[in-house]
Amino acid sequence: MDTRTGLPVVGMVGGGQLARMTHQAAIALGQSLRVLAASPDDGAALVAADTMIGDHTDLDALLRFAKGCDVVTFDHEHVPGEHIRALVDHGVTVYPGADALRHAQDKQVMRARLAELGLPVPVWRRVATISEIDEFLGAHGPAVAKAITGGYDGRGVWSVDSAADAAPLLDRGVALILEERVPLRRELAAIVARSPWGQAAAYPVVQTVQQDGICVEVLAPAPGLDEDAAVAAQELAIRIATELDVVGLLAVELFERNDGSILVNELAMRPHNSGHWTIEGARTSQFEQHLRAVLDYPLGDTGLTAPAVAMANVLGGRSDGMGIDERLHHLFAADPGARVHLYGKQFRPGRKLGHVTVLGDDMDDVRTRARRAARWLADGADEAHDGGET
Repeated sequence: MDTRTGLPVVGMVGGGQLARMTHQAAIALGQSLRVLAASPDDGAALVAADTMIGDHTDLDALLRFAKGCDVVTFDHEHVPGEHIRALVDHGVTVYPGADALRHAQDKQVMRARLAELGLPVPVWRRVATISEIDEFLGAHGPAVAKAITGGYDGRGVWSVDSAADAAPLLDRGVALILEERVPLRRELAAIVARSPWGQAAAYPVVQTVQQDGICVEVLAPAPGLDEDAAVAAQELAIRIATELDVVGLLAVELFERNDGSILVNELAMRPHNSGHWTIEGARTSQFEQHLRAVLDYPLGDTGLTAPAVAMANVLGGRSDGMGIDERLHHLFAADPGARVHLYGKQFRPGRKLGHVTVLGDDMDDVRTRARRAARWLADGADEAHDGGET
């Protein structure tokens, strides 16, 4: 408890953009977000006064960081499970717990548990030899290989048309699962929050658009999604959160197949890129909701603030020519309604530098505006300059 305010102290392990935006939500609640960052240049470390520099794999650093926190949570899933258990053994309240978080850290564990629960997942298996890969491909056709641990934002995922494609991965000792290559209509995401008391709240199901394995757009609500299908996806996400005993945010990434059925793709137990639109587009942002959940506060209203919301990620492009400040000037003059969030990162090609959210009545319009704004901030270009699509 912060004796100056009489309000709880939440510690967040990881100092990236998720912690940065959670810090912003904490300010409105009068709370003190403590951040464990790897570097003083991390996005959250640039803005949060209560920042400690340390390594999330260093148990001593974690114990020092947790001292005085009412609860510890995460902006990534890379803290070793044994360290989380050690924190709990020392009397620290940690959400989500190690047993829940393991399902976001280990794809084999996640797939096995969801299958055990009878939930819809792609056909999959663990593979360790060329013959096992050949057997899977022979039965199911072209596949996707995934590193069991450590993958994110398209890293640790490979297309496999033959065993030769996966042989270099086995030679490097990468632990792999293979999954069928699902015929997709599109990708969706269902974000829910769950408190220790067991209250759950679901956000509208959104459509996500991926490029090279990285989310580039989120559309809320998912255009054209049947109401019954949307409710089913929300109920699926709540069931997963309950069965795995998740406390905090759970993002369930989904495949919508060509026949309209859905499959669970990935799980994330933290605020998620598919929920950034909620800062302006929902009554309660995912960041405030995560804080409410881990503190066991009653959860907030998840309703939309506009009929159509589009979020586009700003991915690093050209860093020459017009600087980011000048690009902001031009963008705000051209589209005063565009809401910009920059994460304090240095430009690097393909790096997530921020996002833009646009609200309105027409999805095509807000989507076009969000894409144009994000592209302008990324490289100072839009369709009027270089003929690219909006």
